[in-house]
Amino acid sequence: FFFFFFFFFFKQKTAYEMLRSLVGSEMCIRDRVNAEYMGMFVLAYHRTYKIPVTISRCSNNYGPYHFPEKLIPLIISRALDNKDLPVYGKGENVRDWLHVRDHCTAIDLILKKGEEGEVYNVGGHNERTNLEVVKTILKTLDKPESLIKFVTDRPGHDLRYAIDPTKIENTLGWEAQYNFETGIKQTIGWYLDNKTWWENILTGEYKEYYKKMYDERCLYGKNTCNRF
Repeated sequence: FFFFFFFFFFKQKTAYEMLRSLVGSEMCIRDRVNAEYMGMFVLAYHRTYKIPVTISRCSNNYGPYHFPEKLIPLIISRALDNKDLPVYGKGENVRDWLHVRDHCTAIDLILKKGEEGEVYNVGGHNERTNLEVVKTILKTLDKPESLIKFVTDRPGHDLRYAIDPTKIENTLGWEAQYNFETGIKQTIGWYLDNKTWWENILTGEYKEYYKKMYDERCLYGKNTCNRF
């Protein structure tokens, strides 16, 4: 098996340059590549038929109503039940975290003041490794780090995503209001206050999804993990 690690740092260029560079890169993830081609089509319609469009691209979102399969709500829900916390590889994968409220504010600003035919990056300036995120949640919940269980990493799991929001900051005056420390505390508080919402989700088909994504990797990695 060959494992390739990809580093993505999206610098802001012109709309065409940005999309062209992404499509022409080694981004092998099907959905991401399809999204870039769709962006090219959107801009083509703008240039040809003068359809008023803008495109925004964001880093990893977090906050209220985040579906439990994702890292932050997964760790919160399982830590509250004192269950093992599956972390891919050594937890070294880096993501830039953007609070969902900051993202919504950016989208609203782009719709109202963005220049037609332009692409805007929306990032949170909050790069953290997955392990740092998990440990921050455990510390906030006063849970032991012994709950962390490293599982076999996904082949081709991208090592780093980051995004440069300089353009939207300089041209539209947008600025993220949440740093990671304040945002994660607010998010954890929301999950503590809304257990009924996510507890109802953690049934049925989601159990099968969890087994597929984590339980089997625990076995392959020769780790002992508590089942769902």
